[in-house]
Amino acid sequence: MSLYDDAVLVLKGYEGQEELRQAYLDHLAAHPDGMWKACHAGHVTASALVIDPERGRVLLTLHRKLRMWLQMGGHCEPGDPTLAAAALREATEESGISGLTLLPGGPVRLDRHPIPAPCHWHFDVQYAVLAPPGAVQQISDESLDLRWYAYDEVAGVADESVVRLLEATRARL
Repeated sequence: MSLYDDAVLVLKGYEGQEELRQAYLDHLAAHPDGMWKACHAGHVTASALVIDPERGRVLLTLHRKLRMWLQMGGHCEPGDPTLAAAALREATEESGISGLTLLPGGPVRLDRHPIPAPCHWHFDVQYAVLAPPGAVQQISDESLDLRWYAYDEVAGVADESVVRLLEATRARL
């Protein structure tokens, strides 16, 4: 099964955010290359919130280009077999933490946001991953900083999309 086919199946099975979910499916139906950064009409991305529920905290990255505190994530790559695998790969690469595990149940949220030209939209499929006990982060080239934040600190440093992702993740835990 191709990554495109996996994305369509994942989105068809996703419950909630019906109008936005349909916009994702419509985009993919209109753009067979809609999984890839080269699709300038917009493309699907995969992200993951790194969470440590035992200690009531999440790991955020200070994104190098956007200079915002965000969850880990980014573009799908040809070697990614599934959206979930892409999200896990991105979280592992950007956090430097090995042993992350996906929170069961598939994507936690969808978030479509505009991006600068030449592309127009990121159709982000957002997952959550659980950090292993004693996880130690390591900054990647894509980050200016990595920092653990208590749940109640996130709204003070991150935008609403991250706050909504944290709320949805905590509701699933």
